[in-house]
Amino acid sequence: MRRGPLTAGEKVQFTDRRSNKITDQLVPGGVTQTSHGIILHDDVIGQSEGSVVVTVSAKREAQINQDHPERDANKPWKGTRAIGGWQFAVMRPRLADYVLSMPRGAQIMYPKDIAQVIQLGDIRSGMRVLESGAGSGAMSVNLLDAVGERGHLTTIELRPEFAKVAQANATLYLKTGYFDSVAAELPEHWFDRIMLDMLDPWNRLEQAYRVIAPGGVLVSYVTTTTQMSRMAEALRAAGCWTEPQIQESFERTWKAQGLAVRPDHQMIGHTGFLVISRAMASGFEALRKRDRVTKDTQTDIDSLTDEQREAQIEELELRDISDHKLRKVLRDLDRQVGELGNTHE
Repeated sequence: MRRGPLTAGEKVQFTDRRSNKITDQLVPGGVTQTSHGIILHDDVIGQSEGSVVVTVSAKREAQINQDHPERDANKPWKGTRAIGGWQFAVMRPRLADYVLSMPRGAQIMYPKDIAQVIQLGDIRSGMRVLESGAGSGAMSVNLLDAVGERGHLTTIELRPEFAKVAQANATLYLKTGYFDSVAAELPEHWFDRIMLDMLDPWNRLEQAYRVIAPGGVLVSYVTTTTQMSRMAEALRAAGCWTEPQIQESFERTWKAQGLAVRPDHQMIGHTGFLVISRAMASGFEALRKRDRVTKDTQTDIDSLTDEQREAQIEELELRDISDHKLRKVLRDLDRQVGELGNTHE
């Protein structure tokens, strides 16, 4: 963690009175473009966090770039950014701010999901973590922060171009290639936690079990219901993973100004599912809730006869209302219909 005056090379976040945020890297002689003029990095370097800087007009930029007039060519929007005098507060970005602003090769995980992975995956200082699917490195940065200097993070990324982006965003021990072939070279039962962020995590369970320690936590991030369902069924079928825990999270901000206290109109809704399971010790079968023998969760109900469909609905426990309660509901409906008739007389 950095303290003291802001220095060249650091990432900083500029925030105006409307909560518009810009994250940039401080460079001697550099500038940051805004919709209200430009911020001169030389005015920021050496300042303390929490300082306020004021934008200058594009005319002053022209003086700075007088040796490179080609930079202003074919930029009609320059005129709209000519007016300076706009204030921005300067802070070092939080890790969540850095993640949302980092250069992306693949879609990043949102901070709300990353926080759940760290918490529900129980990823702590000193742990050995295996990650598959580095993407742009958003998850990797947070995993490195969680395991700390005493921990160890190994990341496997299939696509070299994504690996390059991830390695630029986070300094990590990176292996490029297919998960199964790379994981086959890793020591058995060495990793405490595994994080899978890929299209088909159910196909990686065999190697994942080989390298994870007994009791280790497996966290899988998938975005669709079909992926989530398939992963859960694969974990159950393998027999060596505990009953999967499945969840998603939503994020909503609020406005609180005087009497105007209400949720914001926009929110971060569904982004993905987390499927969490733990590894059983070798030779032990995971404990499962006993389902009824007749229960069938695979057959398409549209292919059944009327008699089969009625029986299947009961077996699937979709009709969870008792006959006694149903009779009571019908009596109440008859009474309400009767009252409606009386009001029209």
